[in-house]
Amino acid sequence: MNADDFPTPDVDVDSVDPESLKDRIDAGEDVTILDARMQSDYEEWRIDGENVTSINVPYFEFLEDEIDDDVLDRIPDDREVTVLCAKGGASEYVAGTLTERGYDVDHLEDGMNGWASIYEAVEVDRYDGAGTLLQYQRPSSGCLGYLLYDDGEAAIIDPLRAFTDRYLDDADELGVELNYALDTHVHADHISGVRDLDAAGVEGVIPEAAVDRGVTYADELTTAADGDTFAVGDATVETVYTPGHTTGMTSYLVDESLLATGDGLFIESVARPDLEEGDEGAPDAARLLYESLQERVLTLPDDTLIGGAHFSDAAVAADDGTYTAPIGELVEEMDALTMDEQAFVDLILSDMPPRPANYEDIIATNLGQNAVDDDEAFTLELGPNNCAASQDSLAGD
Repeated sequence: MNADDFPTPDVDVDSVDPESLKDRIDAGEDVTILDARMQSDYEEWRIDGENVTSINVPYFEFLEDEIDDDVLDRIPDDREVTVLCAKGGASEYVAGTLTERGYDVDHLEDGMNGWASIYEAVEVDRYDGAGTLLQYQRPSSGCLGYLLYDDGEAAIIDPLRAFTDRYLDDADELGVELNYALDTHVHADHISGVRDLDAAGVEGVIPEAAVDRGVTYADELTTAADGDTFAVGDATVETVYTPGHTTGMTSYLVDESLLATGDGLFIESVARPDLEEGDEGAPDAARLLYESLQERVLTLPDDTLIGGAHFSDAAVAADDGTYTAPIGELVEEMDALTMDEQAFVDLILSDMPPRPANYEDIIATNLGQNAVDDDEAFTLELGPNNCAASQDSLAGD
């Protein structure tokens, strides 16, 4: 039986929407999850946290009239359990079979697809440039974006295609005109929203240095070269070329207060260097990354905030709830930022995590070489981002 084709349970099954489940987790409430997806999907990507107990029992274990006792023994009967699957069909069926057996269960509406639809905007309190800076956060994949607005104008950095309408709606609600949509690089973990926003009347901006990778739509957008600036009200967004993660990797200095580093530097790690040229080209890319960090990023004032395009489970949010940190703090905490070049290269190549799911198709889509509809785009980017080198090896003691 396909996981999407389960019959409606004979009993009423309570459900919980993704936002409410996240609120419970964020509030520190103990949450128990029964993940009914296949083990391979579970191991790649799941809802986790310090106060989350996660159990994986695939849905097919519940298809028989008599469920094995060892399966039922794995499911707590002394607390509420939230069942989830990929899209919500299998989890509702599993929750129904457990409800019939006296378990206190509900199921997650729309499953992990619903979880991937959560997108939150948090103000960056320590940003002290002109205007206001918001950090968009997608907890399912750790994707981050930035909305700067001032004096009736706005710009979005690293927008996601799945949330194109959200950016436009947020701008309307704030009473500002969204003038620019800027990409830091050709992303490998999610589908960019720059082209869709450009089609909606926003000026799309991609790094000039990324065009040589085979971007098919470069003539339709603005290209940003090192040192170019974009005015947003009284604020200025300056282009800072920082290759390494990719040859076109570009950061944006937001009014000299926050450097939006894309996938070059995160608050818990640095970029992985192998997604463009593979293992063979990774050493040269790592050396290029080292040069960018030492000469273009770490030369900025220590109080300049770093805001990457992702965060991982190893990242600790700042007091304002954003995944940002001053450069000086990162230098103190991340050994990789104070090593010599060869030690840096050896370290980040020593323990590379798995590459992002579907990364080759995602890159081709972001280059304009693949055409996918919205549903296909959303499915392609499900899962963890994996755009950083191993956090365990890079962090200080």
